[in-house]
Amino acid sequence: MRPISGRTGEGAMAYYRSVGDVPPTRHTQHRDPEGRLYREELMGEEGFSSDSSLLYHRGVPSAIVASEVWELPDQSRTPNHPLAPRHLRLHDLETGPDAVTGRRVVLANHDVRISYVVTGTGPSAYYRDAIGDECVFVESGAGVVETVFGAVPYRAGDFVVIPRATTHRWVPSEPSRLYATEASSHVAPPKRYLSKYGQLLEHAPYCERDLHGPTEPLLQEGSDVEVLVKHRTSAGIVGTRMVYATHPLDVVGWDGCLYPYTLNIDDYMPITGKVHQPPPVHQVFEGWNFVICAFLPRKVDYHPLAVPVPYYHSNVDSDEVMFYVAGDYEARKGSGIGLGSISLHPGGHAHGPQPSAIEASLGAERFEETAVMVDTFAPLELGEGGLGVEDPSYATSWARDRG
Repeated sequence: MRPISGRTGEGAMAYYRSVGDVPPTRHTQHRDPEGRLYREELMGEEGFSSDSSLLYHRGVPSAIVASEVWELPDQSRTPNHPLAPRHLRLHDLETGPDAVTGRRVVLANHDVRISYVVTGTGPSAYYRDAIGDECVFVESGAGVVETVFGAVPYRAGDFVVIPRATTHRWVPSEPSRLYATEASSHVAPPKRYLSKYGQLLEHAPYCERDLHGPTEPLLQEGSDVEVLVKHRTSAGIVGTRMVYATHPLDVVGWDGCLYPYTLNIDDYMPITGKVHQPPPVHQVFEGWNFVICAFLPRKVDYHPLAVPVPYYHSNVDSDEVMFYVAGDYEARKGSGIGLGSISLHPGGHAHGPQPSAIEASLGAERFEETAVMVDTFAPLELGEGGLGVEDPSYATSWARDRG
């Protein structure tokens, strides 16, 4: 898992879809039954040089009637200094019920921001992240993400990938715990999983059948519709409240290779081996200077002398963040880690299993654990939410448990 360099769109998965009413030829007249012209919008990455989709609006997608400051939730960050491994208990974090405005930042750097929210059952504000793609893991709950491309249902275990600048809102059908990874780049499958034309290859741990995008337009009507936009200025991350003359979710059809989709963690196929496999085999997505991995229930190493839990390792180039979702995480027994925990193991600190967990794992044939990992290639700082739910005793847990 190297830092990702070069153009951020290289290796993006080109998986074409066509939804709703689109004309036979792009950039030509497309009219409704009464003869009114639909407005064509190109939504594309890297200007006109990477993946894109063409959307056909009833209204004018740029027709705003107001633009004013949206005061973002607290985005402050505190350096991890003095350097220490950290344990954050997310289930102790109080958040607002709105899936967008209720998020609290727990860890962040310039490349990625990790936040957490427990929603109610009401819809969120309409929202557009103009900084980068978002990959939101659904720890629990269910509902629909209503987007300009159409509706995307979500359920527990889903990764919900929402491209940069996609207007959308979250509509939970039940309270949902959402673990959001907000990038400053695009998020895509790892390049090694893809053919040079963008097809997922045979050795990839998931395939196109596992990706679920919108299947029909979601036509909404209304005027003076507010959309909260997160974007950047020279001063950093800021927010703007834009008011649109007509509803932004007015698309009658679209086609292309850029759109939101879900991938459920249960459809990911773990890769196992004769001895312990390193984290890159668990990779699901990558962005600029970070990767996302999934650790799932699986058979473990089958060498007769195998040690199933991880060996100690030093993060020479990265910070490692593990979010513990379900099951019984063998390597962390005795550390205080539990469901809903985050561990941060920073670069410059050798980490690994609790000493007593090593002997206890010998002879194991299967692990029942689910966790989502984010590795970053720039140091992570603690968000205000993370500071509020830290377990201060975690850093010395290896010294207390010497096996």
